Amino acid sequence: MNHPDDNELFNRLEAEMAADSGAEVVDLNKARSARGESADPAADSRPTESAALSVDRSADSVDDDPDDRSTVMVDGPAPSGPGLMDRLRSGQRREVISAWAKSKPEFVTALGWLGGYAWHTTAFHAVRLPWYSLRLAFQAPAGVAKFIGGAMRWVADTEGEPLRQVAAGRENVEEYLKLSRQRDNRVKLRSILMLLALVVGLPLALVLFLLAPTWLEVLTLALLTAGFGFLGAPSDKPVISRAVVTTEVERLTSGIVERALGALGIAEINKALAKGGEGIKFPAPITRDGPGWRADVDLPYGVTVPDILDRREKLASGLRRPLGCVWPEPVADEHAGRMMLWVGDRALNKVAAPPWPLAKSGSASLFKPLPFGTDQRGRNVDLTLMYDNVLIGAMPGMGKTFSLRTPLLAAALDVTAELLIWELKGTGDLDPLKKVAADYGSGPDDDTCAATLDSIRYVYKDLERRAKVISSLPKDKCPENKVIPSLAANRSLGLHPLILAIDECQELFSHDKYGKEAGALCTAIIKRGRALGVILLLATQRPDKDSLPPAISANVGTRFCLRVMGQIENDMILGTSMYRNGIRATSFTKSDKGIGYLVGAADDPQIVRGYYLDNPAADAICERARKARIDAGTLRGIAAGETPERREAVDPLLEDILAVVPADEAKPWNDVTVDRLAELRPEKYGPWGEMAPADKARQLTTALKPYGVTTGQVARRINGKTVNRTGFERAHIVTAIAERDRNRDAG
Repeated sequence: MNHPDDNELFNRLEAEMAADSGAEVVDLNKARSARGESADPAADSRPTESAALSVDRSADSVDDDPDDRSTVMVDGPAPSGPGLMDRLRSGQRREVISAWAKSKPEFVTALGWLGGYAWHTTAFHAVRLPWYSLRLAFQAPAGVAKFIGGAMRWVADTEGEPLRQVAAGRENVEEYLKLSRQRDNRVKLRSILMLLALVVGLPLALVLFLLAPTWLEVLTLALLTAGFGFLGAPSDKPVISRAVVTTEVERLTSGIVERALGALGIAEINKALAKGGEGIKFPAPITRDGPGWRADVDLPYGVTVPDILDRREKLASGLRRPLGCVWPEPVADEHAGRMMLWVGDRALNKVAAPPWPLAKSGSASLFKPLPFGTDQRGRNVDLTLMYDNVLIGAMPGMGKTFSLRTPLLAAALDVTAELLIWELKGTGDLDPLKKVAADYGSGPDDDTCAATLDSIRYVYKDLERRAKVISSLPKDKCPENKVIPSLAANRSLGLHPLILAIDECQELFSHDKYGKEAGALCTAIIKRGRALGVILLLATQRPDKDSLPPAISANVGTRFCLRVMGQIENDMILGTSMYRNGIRATSFTKSDKGIGYLVGAADDPQIVRGYYLDNPAADAICERARKARIDAGTLRGIAAGETPERREAVDPLLEDILAVVPADEAKPWNDVTVDRLAELRPEKYGPWGEMAPADKARQLTTALKPYGVTTGQVARRINGKTVNRTGFERAHIVTAIAERDRNRDAG
């Protein structure tokens, strides 16, 4: 039965009343205006059939009876017609083809798993085939006996005997006679069929035995033995065992989810459950999603997803699943109470790690997505390094260095990329990359930190050169004013991808002598390097403001945070307010090595398990990358047995001194020169400028010593008095620059 909507009902009643009584139909908006009520239909409530109509006999009655007020309609009618279409149009359409089937890597992975499963099953049963045959042969006599006994019982119609016994026990003669006649007819027919089978079957079997070829006889005997063997097998001891024993996992249902939510001890959830689950809604069906179940849940009013994340262990207990199987997440484009709950069949840290797609073969391009890890569902998660920077943080021993090594190995497979790698822990975790790195250092000592700072200065100075090259190119060659693949491949331009990676960067940033300058330069590289083809990769196990400058953590585009202990560390790596928004790397356990939150690689934060590549695997990949670079002619730096270019050209100290000391000042003082240098380059010389005057003089003396420039006492007359301070001769700086340039050209 179709019901008219509110407007149709309203118009029909108005017309009927006007026709019956001859009364005037009053304009409701005008009448409400006369009463001081809102005339905006949007402010009306949803009308009932009795309150939808407001008709007065005359306009005077509206003014004469102020107490006679109609119901104010607040809620509009339920959407229908175009309104319903709008709601459907805004709904989320589910994928016709699953994501794994549209992704080539995931599809290949699925095919690989299926092929491996088929091979394992085939090999498992092939090895046990002799045992299966022996068991079937021993069980065949029992199967023959069971077959003969079953045939005799069929002929004798023994299945109807219980019914006949019941009829006899009730002394129901009519029913018993009826069943007996039925039994006699069945026995007669079945006896005839049995006799025909014996008369025809036995001679036919004898003829086939005499005339059939040997292979057919053997095949027939094998089939009969197998058939009777299976028939004679005990029901609790199957002949063929399973090649793969699957673990039965309870199907996730709304009732189970509500039960788990009720175990969290949240008052609003308990109130909702006390009312029969009112307030807890499931906006989409609970479905299989990879190796697990996905449930979208609208939590009760006032409950947010971070409230659930704080009680993840209790949620796992309520679901009766291991903690590593339960992953509640906020939904970024929905309200704060929308939770996506994914419950895996197995704990993420117990699932066998999939192989890295580039481990055995293939090349890479930093302009394209590179395989970084997999999510809880086993789907590939990629990183695009070009035009981005990466920050990785974690507690010691949680897989930070292995997570850094994965993108570095991918970069090694791009023959155009130049790698500058510094491992400040000193354990040699990145040693395999020495085969392809243009510059490399390992160790927490001052010399390695100084060399790392030299490398940072080299990259910072190269930014200026790259910017000049890009600005000089015609628009048709560089339409977006940034490095593109065609420009990177042109060696004459020197715009190839430049990767600067620093593991345990806290050792450098917290260094008393080099830390402040390194932090300032890295911040500038992060801000300016993206369009110029320069990529900075940082990894730290101590993410605090002293070890990781806030300007760096605030400007890095992609962050990967494995297990950390507190909110401050979490937000230092992932970004401000991430902890409050429910993205909490503190929820990972000690066994969740290599598992972390990845932010910036996609629109929403992702839980990612990095690929595991041990040293032998990394060695093999780097050997392949080295051969590819030799073939392409791009092997450079220490990998090619050459002195890194940065060693001779990076330090601008002498040029900076000439820039701050005018030509007419033949003998400047050290402390005055240091103040000028600090003003010229605060990111480099700022710490010098904060020293005491005597320390400033000693600092500059030490810095000039490698260039052969000596210092001494320089006297000046000030206010009629002679003042002696440590200084140098400007001419010696000019001579040192000329000597350095001659040596470099000769080398």
